[in-house]
Amino acid sequence: MPLRTWALACLAVLTLFVLSEAVKKEDFKTCSQSAFCRRNRALADSANSDAHWASPYTLVKGSIRFSNNYMTADVQNTQTNNVLVLELQVLVDNTVRVRMDEKSPIHPRYRDHEQFTLVDKAKPIKPFKSGKNTDGVVKISLDADRKIVVTPSPLVIEFLVNDEPVITLNDRGFFNFEHLRTKESHKPKMVKQTKEDGTEEEVEAPEEKDLWEETFKTWTDSKPRGPESIGMDISFNGFSHVYGIPEHASTFSLKETRGGEGAYEEPYRLYNADVFEYEMDSPAALYGSVPFMMAHRKNESVGVFWMNPSETWIDIVKTSEQAEGTAVQKVLNLVKPSSNKKSTKTHWISEAGILDIFVFFGPSSKDIFRQYTRLTGQPAMPQNFAIAYHQCRWNYINQNDVHEVDSQFDHHDIPYDVIWLDIEHNDGKRYFTWDSGKFPDPIKMQKELDQKGRKLVTIIDPHIKRDDDYYVCKEAKDKSLFVKQPSGDDYEGWCWPGQSSWVDYTNPESRKWWADKFKLDNYQGSSEALFVWNDMNEPSVFNGPEITMPRDMVHNGGWEHRVLHNIYGQIYHGSTAQGLEQRSNVPKRPFVLSRAFYAGTQRFGSIWTGDNMAQWDALQASMPMILTIGVSGIPFAGADVGGFFNNPSTELLVRWYQAGAFQPFFRAHAHIDTKRREPWLFGDPYTSMIRSVVRERYALLPYWYNTFQEAHETGVPIMRPLLVEYPEDENVFAMEDQYLIGSGILVKPVTEEGATQTNVYFPPSDIWYDLHTHNLVHGQGSQVVSAPLDVVPVFYRGGHIIPRRERLRRSSHAMTLDPFTLVIALDKQGEANGSLYLDDGETYAYAKAEYLKGQFHFENGVLSYTVAHSNPHFASTIASVRVERLVILGQVAATKAVATDAAGSRQLQMEETQNGKIVVRDPAVLITENGWKIELS
Repeated sequence: MPLRTWALACLAVLTLFVLSEAVKKEDFKTCSQSAFCRRNRALADSANSDAHWASPYTLVKGSIRFSNNYMTADVQNTQTNNVLVLELQVLVDNTVRVRMDEKSPIHPRYRDHEQFTLVDKAKPIKPFKSGKNTDGVVKISLDADRKIVVTPSPLVIEFLVNDEPVITLNDRGFFNFEHLRTKESHKPKMVKQTKEDGTEEEVEAPEEKDLWEETFKTWTDSKPRGPESIGMDISFNGFSHVYGIPEHASTFSLKETRGGEGAYEEPYRLYNADVFEYEMDSPAALYGSVPFMMAHRKNESVGVFWMNPSETWIDIVKTSEQAEGTAVQKVLNLVKPSSNKKSTKTHWISEAGILDIFVFFGPSSKDIFRQYTRLTGQPAMPQNFAIAYHQCRWNYINQNDVHEVDSQFDHHDIPYDVIWLDIEHNDGKRYFTWDSGKFPDPIKMQKELDQKGRKLVTIIDPHIKRDDDYYVCKEAKDKSLFVKQPSGDDYEGWCWPGQSSWVDYTNPESRKWWADKFKLDNYQGSSEALFVWNDMNEPSVFNGPEITMPRDMVHNGGWEHRVLHNIYGQIYHGSTAQGLEQRSNVPKRPFVLSRAFYAGTQRFGSIWTGDNMAQWDALQASMPMILTIGVSGIPFAGADVGGFFNNPSTELLVRWYQAGAFQPFFRAHAHIDTKRREPWLFGDPYTSMIRSVVRERYALLPYWYNTFQEAHETGVPIMRPLLVEYPEDENVFAMEDQYLIGSGILVKPVTEEGATQTNVYFPPSDIWYDLHTHNLVHGQGSQVVSAPLDVVPVFYRGGHIIPRRERLRRSSHAMTLDPFTLVIALDKQGEANGSLYLDDGETYAYAKAEYLKGQFHFENGVLSYTVAHSNPHFASTIASVRVERLVILGQVAATKAVATDAAGSRQLQMEETQNGKIVVRDPAVLITENGWKIELS
């Protein structure tokens, strides 16, 4: 064996061994090991400890201008005399943008990420009223209730609702904008130090360390541009709960990081990283980063989006203080009577770029979701199959293995839609290829799956094997599409194939070239039944600092990797999605799963929570993680069912299937070293329990599709924290172990070993019905409910009509023309409402209004149906689809049911049970027909 080949093989074995071990904390930086975080935290400590501290940043007198819907002003650092330009822009939909950049930088700071992050900069509007008083305080009114107040010295920006500040920038004076400079022009900060003999000498201040070069373990970051960080304190006044800033294995309501009960010792970190077997209850960085935060209090939400894709740290503290009014409020006569308020104070620190903050006034959480996704993009509308069940492991070893697994699902009557192939399916980790010995006829394999309405997903990672005989590598080299070293040579590192390079997706030529790789004549052995999994796209580099790319590598335009690290995976994800979309004559919605993510990822597809463990605490953590990702604009998310690493007990596996079936992305996945765990391998009663909950997922697919369509239009999460629907109920503000699917189904997965009952909180403003028994829940608030291993506690919310399809099929595609069952869960007034959304489930025809939207309303014993929108062409394809059953929960006694539609009136078969349930059988009303009704009497 040649020496190079032997070395590669040894490294691959060693890497696999190392990566199968638990996370090594020492491989990842703490704040104290990150120079820019250390400097900004030290500044905050100085401000907090100095009673006379004042921020050095002030508005330059006479520089304030109002033009073209902007307020602009110069801001001077009175300590360094460096000048920034402040831009404040009022946007539509109660949104404000605040930007600051150097007025005369020695070279530009990074802004190019905006093209990848924002889809709509939002139209500016002329402020309702603007001006400044004699003290130079600027006041801008959005409307009668919402104002912005800018205090000049020191610079403080307040966002007020009803004359009370809800968000404040720089009220603690932590704002810090490190101006660009050369090493030669830099004047080190000096401090006095007492020597052993008692005399004093001047030495460089501690914060001077690592300004121009920084070493972590064996890696040295050359930092050619020197210090360039940005820090800002953002206070959420009167809000004790904040949410967002994924991804962390942490609580839904974010914890404090600088003291307080249960506080972390480190800030929350946003730095996309490949973390194996990550630990629970930690602010450490994981695979994705969304610098978005929402605050909520009783009946009010506000939010901020810190648009910066460089490494970012966020400190959080919570205060209880007497609200006596800020200095600005006193000047403006805006002080309300004092009261005890709890506030959340945050400190945001980024390594590079400019200050670019969007502030969302809300006032509700649903308003915040709309405002945020209006900027960063609507969540993609998935194909039907994508929201069904996915079966994956590392790895299904060959074509026969795929066929056998597929056949066993049919044999055991368990529906599924997608089977996945991990990195062993290709030729030596060369993506877009096949191992012909294992997969001799991949087209045949895909056709066999497609005949059953099923799909195949293959993994394609961003690292490209360095091999001149590998056409993808050769093309990228010849076209100079790889990320570069500072020297101009291609950057090379180690990943699954061994020596690899990474495509520079910030280059438009790279994106176009990559998308073309998915054309069916380029990706040999692929068909339109094949979709894609983008893994390792943080990017993961096995021999890189913190298992990723060095910060001083160079991208298109000369930008260092440090300024855009967190957005790399998102751009890659989008390029892949574009390729799948463009490979068909009629563009079809892509399905691409990504591990790395950033703001805007929701436009391209789904993500998952990465390499979790087969442990109960990992199952528990999956819920706050997915809830957090969802409120941060990415509703299509899930966790590996069963846990990726190690072998779950049968009890844990069943409980995980029960949780996963009620989460947006539903996929079982496992590590190559684990035992096979397909559902039928465990035997009854466990196989039956898994079969039952997977079937429940399929029965509810119409409702799931409705919620995905709602998320696509509004940005509201699919897996929904209760505070969204119950914004006045303080009992739910930190709740993370139960949640809603859409607005109509409450889920409380069992996540404790050996549990046969669990505590469920039923918001008292509604009534609830058990999904399985249809019984009314007696009692309100916190209730203990029975939950043996074969039961996942799920409840219908009174006032909702839930569409279901209950015929057993092998895949979602086979359900296309199946009739509907409507579960009508009546509220306290005996009423209920619901909707039904249908389109072709695969193309973008819905964007051309080719869809059906129906509305159901039940009142006074009458179910009425209105077609709110219908397209004749699409309606013709589903003309036979009817309602086959009504299940009415909470209905008083009735003796007959009569349906009235275009064909006339007819009496229907009806069955009444003792638990207040009425079943009406086969009303045979069509979902494409407007105006029918069914009356009980």
